[in-house]
Amino acid sequence: MAGGRLTVVGTGFLVAGQATPEATACMRAADRLLFLVAEPATRLWLQGEFPRAQSMADSFWEGRPRLEAYEEVVGRILAPLREGMNVCAAFYGHPGVFVHSSHEAVRRACAEGFAAEMLPGVSAEDCLFADLGVDPALHGCQSFEASSFLLRRRKVDPSVALVLWQIGALGVSTYSTRTLWNRDGLDLLVEALLEVYPAEHEAVVYEATLLPVCEPLIQRVPVARIAETKVSTYSTLYVPPAWRAALDEAMLARLGLAAAPDAASPGEAER
Repeated sequence: MAGGRLTVVGTGFLVAGQATPEATACMRAADRLLFLVAEPATRLWLQGEFPRAQSMADSFWEGRPRLEAYEEVVGRILAPLREGMNVCAAFYGHPGVFVHSSHEAVRRACAEGFAAEMLPGVSAEDCLFADLGVDPALHGCQSFEASSFLLRRRKVDPSVALVLWQIGALGVSTYSTRTLWNRDGLDLLVEALLEVYPAEHEAVVYEATLLPVCEPLIQRVPVARIAETKVSTYSTLYVPPAWRAALDEAMLARLGLAAAPDAASPGEAER
């Protein structure tokens, strides 16, 4: 095993409040702390709490291909590791959810013989479940990146909740400082959803709050009007089930169960 060590951590979304004790301890113990976060308050907290912390935000600029920027971030993380340092890379939210550079840095570090690991953090989806009062185990949950959802014509089960990530960046491969990267893409998304859901079915355009004094952005809107709402690159779309799936009578019998009218299946019972 080579001398350096890499730990990738998440800061969550609330300033300091959702960084786990484990992640904070790793940031404090690091020889080199590099970070990429969503807003100035978390940056100020990191630089105040860890004076040697260095932002990687300057790897991104208007019009730069995102994969090119991600590759630069990977290189910046690996450089001090190859010098034998204990490196910690901190990303906002969960470090492994929609973060290409974190997974690639860990993969390459391990391939080069370094000790490397990723610690769990609080993702936007975790915040969504809490803020909307949604239990993903009740009816199930299907989750897709929004561009992939359209480009790969994903098959959707309307009896299961649907989560679509990055609906404000549909089909865009370059970085931008604009709040919304592709409004026209929202029209295409609505068109695809209307193939599955009734026009009046209520969905939620959601953004986790970044500051303790602010509320999350929760916009309840019919599927047909999603493109008319306030959407940014931080927005996640939640579409609840349109109806409950029927129980399989044959499987009920094989399991020795009896179904009451409109009853939840045994696995759907709340803890």
